[in-house]
Amino acid sequence: MADGSDKRGGRSSGRRSERQGGRKGNRKETGSRKTTADRPTAGTKPSREQGWPRWGIWLILGLIASALFLPNLFPADELDEVTYDRFLSRVAAHEVSDVLVDNLTGRIEFTDADGVLHVTAGPLELSIDDRRLLAESGAAVLFETPQPGFLQSWLPLLLPVGMIILFFWWMSRRAQGQMGGMMSIGRSRAKTYSSERPGTTFDDVAGYEGVKMEIREVVDFLKDTEKFSEIGARVPKGVLLVGPPGTGKTLIARAVAGEAGVPFLSVTGSDFMEMFVGVGASRVRDLFETARKMGRAIIFIDEVDSIGRKRGAGLGGGHDEREQTLNQMLSEMDGFESSEGIVMIAATNRPDILDPALLRPGRFDRQVVVPLPELDDRRKILDVHVKGKRIHDDVDLGLVARGTPGMSGADLANLVNEAALIAVRTGEDSIAADHFEQARDRTLMGQKRESLALSADEKEAIAYHEAGHALCASLLPNADPLHKVTIIPSGMALGMTMQLPEEERHLYRQNFIEDSLVVSLGGRMAEELVFGVASTGASNDLVGATELARKMVREWGMSERVGPMAWGSRAQVFLGDDLLSSREYSDHTAQLIDEEVQRILMDQESRCRALLTEHRNALNLIARALLEHETISGEEVGRLIRVAADPDSGSENGSEARSDSVSDDTSGSASGSTAGSDTGSAAADEDPPDTAAPAAVSDPASTD
Repeated sequence: MADGSDKRGGRSSGRRSERQGGRKGNRKETGSRKTTADRPTAGTKPSREQGWPRWGIWLILGLIASALFLPNLFPADELDEVTYDRFLSRVAAHEVSDVLVDNLTGRIEFTDADGVLHVTAGPLELSIDDRRLLAESGAAVLFETPQPGFLQSWLPLLLPVGMIILFFWWMSRRAQGQMGGMMSIGRSRAKTYSSERPGTTFDDVAGYEGVKMEIREVVDFLKDTEKFSEIGARVPKGVLLVGPPGTGKTLIARAVAGEAGVPFLSVTGSDFMEMFVGVGASRVRDLFETARKMGRAIIFIDEVDSIGRKRGAGLGGGHDEREQTLNQMLSEMDGFESSEGIVMIAATNRPDILDPALLRPGRFDRQVVVPLPELDDRRKILDVHVKGKRIHDDVDLGLVARGTPGMSGADLANLVNEAALIAVRTGEDSIAADHFEQARDRTLMGQKRESLALSADEKEAIAYHEAGHALCASLLPNADPLHKVTIIPSGMALGMTMQLPEEERHLYRQNFIEDSLVVSLGGRMAEELVFGVASTGASNDLVGATELARKMVREWGMSERVGPMAWGSRAQVFLGDDLLSSREYSDHTAQLIDEEVQRILMDQESRCRALLTEHRNALNLIARALLEHETISGEEVGRLIRVAADPDSGSENGSEARSDSVSDDTSGSASGSTAGSDTGSAAADEDPPDTAAPAAVSDPASTD
């Protein structure tokens, strides 16, 4: 897919449009390339001009503060202020005629013999000596308790109450902004897109011609209804886009928005759920009511599995909010009320958990699978992502596409961007083939840890481990060709062996899987032959090999003792179907399965031991080359095998051949999956549905 627009952890460029869109009614929604959008039909926040202006609150607070503090800042009369000791000395000298004492503040105003008014700050309570002095002075003394004003009386009560009211008012405004207002809580949050200036069209969707053909049929029906109605054809009411994350399901929906020529309502499954009961069903009703008013429209629901989960697949009862929302959607899609001219498009990567009623004809009656891209599709996707980037002449995008089976459109977009970052980091002015190679290694295995200090014994063990993988991959006729082997630590792996498939593979034959098991066990067996003891470096190899052998017995019927029988091994993620279900086979069958898995692994281990023993000289040559150069190509490994078989065919170290083969090690990449927490691996090909990549070449584990 051109943009790989599903949800791959932040890497998907196709999610930009769904995350845009404001809370105000006058903000326009955008598509992938500044798609012109209409105002949202519902759930918008009312403008502030329609309600109380924000500055009004600050005006009221300012008036209250002015009434309180301005009288104190600007007193009515300017009085001569003296100290309290000076006041007492003048009283003792009989120079004071009148005294006014404020009992609340201790403020004292007095008039001297010349009739001049003075003021002083006395204590709140006069002492007995001071009172006696005033009495003996002969001055007229008046003790006054002034009555407080209105604000002084009520402010201590009104201020806390006002603060509480303002707090709840502020909280309610925030809640209204988040939920679209209390009066519109049940309205749909769908965004309506216009097609006047489409930003994304089907021309922007690279590859997937079959998928685009089915989607175009829906778009053509909405554009030209008469062409279909003349022959009596009825367009599907709902189209469900199904596929792994990152394959471009949302990008296809955005292309529909650009091509349809009718209103396009986009909503996410999680938008229906809210903190209030019944909101989901109300929003579904409002969504379809809005679409019916438009006449013909397309409704797109992204992540429909969040509301379309199979009923009963949880511990909630019939009043579960999700079930109410789903029931309302089922009724709106194919109920008593007509929904002609409305086409539903939904996207999910979990079709197994959707309710069967949602998938029946008349609702989502057409499922369009958006799989991982094939070789030609990957090439077209790479062509889209390298536009606008300076690419070196040595880059072969066909080789890059061939070496990336199992990668989605989002993965390929990330691969190209990572290669560009590496080119900038190294100071190059264009993206070369080696940058794509490093980007693929970093994407699959993580950052190289060249500074990791390994002892000589550990480095030798890793070299023989990887040499065992590489030798088996080169000699076995049904294994994918060896691409590269390295002992440079990357991520959590201490080494890595990569195989590059020559062509797309959709069926895996038993001989291919058995050779893949031999390759997986080659590293451990090489350590045992050379050092006489195994290490923890093969832990992930054993996990992958055991899982692959178990699938051969349990799912693929590749055991004569068990026979052509299959039992699914993938457990249900959600509570429900398998919550209380028993095992599908007996204890005797379980023991038989374990015995057959063990037999298969032991048989392939014997093949691996015989192969490495026969080509022990080649194993030593490959290990020594790895210790000397750290990374060698598949061509160099093949040359070393020929040298070991015929020493006269070339020099033992193969330095001349290696200089050519390593320089030709271009941007082809290993496929599919990487290793677990302690090892690195490169899968041989992309997985078929519900299966793991059968040929996984693992690498020594990090034991630190």
